[in-house]
Amino acid sequence: MTFAFEDLEVYQRAVRFSVSVIKVIDEMDTPRKHYRLIEQLEASCTSVALNISEGKGRYSKKEFQHFLYIARGSLYETVTMLQVLKSLTWLDEKDYEPLYSEAEEINKMLSGLIKSIR
Repeated sequence: MTFAFEDLEVYQRAVRFSVSVIKVIDEMDTPRKHYRLIEQLEASCTSVALNISEGKGRYSKKEFQHFLYIARGSLYETVTMLQVLKSLTWLDEKDYEPLYSEAEEINKMLSGLIKSIR
């Protein structure tokens, strides 16, 4: 038996995206006084998949759609945090670009799924 959200490709990609972001974080050399920024990035990137799964478990299209909006907001927050870290030169372009591209794809998938629920 599987949970209903596990079959969603957008959920699967969101989980892989979170893992990719966390792996990049683990390799970053940052001033230790900025742990809160890193924690915020970890929270926002994992929130994408978490909200997809929570919404799917609500058994209501309206609630599912609401959680998809939250997931998309978390994705936007993640991209913003990545841009901040890149601007601080804590994140190299070679690490940033694939994450940004994957975020764009997940954004398209979330937007499409939101529209399909209406």
